[in-house]
Amino acid sequence: MSPTRPPEPPGDDTLDLRVEDLVALLDGDLLDSVAAWGPAGTPVGSFALVPVRLERDLPLLTRWMNDPAVAAFWELAGPDTVTADHVRAQLEGDGRSVPCLGVLDGTPMSYFEIYRADLDPLARYYPARPHDTGIHLLIGGDTDRGRGVGTTLLRAVADLVLDHRPRCTRVVAEPDILNTPSVSAFLSGGFRYAAEVDLPDKRAVLMIRDRALRHVL
Repeated sequence: MSPTRPPEPPGDDTLDLRVEDLVALLDGDLLDSVAAWGPAGTPVGSFALVPVRLERDLPLLTRWMNDPAVAAFWELAGPDTVTADHVRAQLEGDGRSVPCLGVLDGTPMSYFEIYRADLDPLARYYPARPHDTGIHLLIGGDTDRGRGVGTTLLRAVADLVLDHRPRCTRVVAEPDILNTPSVSAFLSGGFRYAAEVDLPDKRAVLMIRDRALRHVL
């Protein structure tokens, strides 16, 4: 499943931190310790988010980013420095976005970015709520695409967010409207089609998974 476009690195075009977020920033954590969330059982196996370490993961991420199906939406094809710069901006930022490998039964097979949508430029384009948490996803291998794995993992990751971020009432995403496999996977994964939004680099579908509806959709 092709992912949506990644977030811009933290910088001038991000939203201001609230007092509670400043306190969290002093503690070094705006996303409630993603690294400590632990695995989730899914119909396709045990799944875990493992924060990226560039010295370990860069070759694999670069290979995925150069897959034409991925590059069409992430636009990070090229030498490993392109991927490294994108990931390093998050690793060295203030913690608004955490890049992770998606590891299924011990095997890295996907890449996720868990980010504070309410502190991201995205929040300028929809009525964001405090602690809205965003998801970006790519599936690394052809064998895991087109058979429902992306849908399963989106549901699992949204549940991880809601389980471990008690102040978060919604998980959001903004896939490119042209990325129909991604939009379909979000819909099947318990997200609702909330709106279409014109972002600087694409027309996107705002997808939302509400805490109040998590056991319904």
